[in-house]
Amino acid sequence: MKMIGSDELVVMFAPIAAYWMYSGIYEWFGCMDKYRLHSQKEEDTKNLVTKRDVIIGVLFQQAIQASLTFLVIQINGNSNHTYKLLEPAFLVCSTRFLVAMFVFDTWQYFVHRSMHSNHYLYRHVHSWHHRVVAPYAFAAQYNHPIDGIVTETLSGAVAFFISGMSPGTSVIFFIFATIKGIDDHCGFMLPWNPFHVIFDNNTAYHDIHHQVKGHKYNFSQPFFVHWDKLLGTYAPFTVEKRDDGGLQARIEKK
Repeated sequence: MKMIGSDELVVMFAPIAAYWMYSGIYEWFGCMDKYRLHSQKEEDTKNLVTKRDVIIGVLFQQAIQASLTFLVIQINGNSNHTYKLLEPAFLVCSTRFLVAMFVFDTWQYFVHRSMHSNHYLYRHVHSWHHRVVAPYAFAAQYNHPIDGIVTETLSGAVAFFISGMSPGTSVIFFIFATIKGIDDHCGFMLPWNPFHVIFDNNTAYHDIHHQVKGHKYNFSQPFFVHWDKLLGTYAPFTVEKRDDGGLQARIEKK
């Protein structure tokens, strides 16, 4: 068995640390009600799982994630090369990063869509994630353990191996994917947040999917929306001001 060094520990735990740090920032935004897609009251009344259970569920999934990352390191570390966070040329890193984004999205789209189209999988596995009807930041990775492994962890492993990312690039990629996933579930549409402006796959887009009428749409996560648009599962939406304050995402009438 390969010994775990400091570099490997970074790969295993940096995305987890980023998850709690970044979602914690959104908890500080609690007073910014004018940018909320759901009020704090709705978070407490609409959601079918307590925040305590969400924290326990996410920590359990992250423990599984760290364990599987350890196995990937063991597999990848069987060569005679020392495992270092050293990078090839910038262009090579960027290309591999983009390949990883598309592979990651492709895996998640088709698995996520299957979780909805198969009634057994939805009822017994994926419905856990949809217990959070009014999404908030640290519930982003709240899933059934099987869903967490198949949809989240395996998508990362496949993206890592197919793209050929170095360990250093993979650390940046998984932190980026983690932060993006939190943004998709944060429940805020912030005009100065580049994720909410640059990406069509943003908080409002994903909020549509969490609505009852949106369960058959907007399966893409976390970066692009091309699979939804190509395969007819994209639901156009608008973000409007609510009469009682805050914002709301609505599916546009066709």
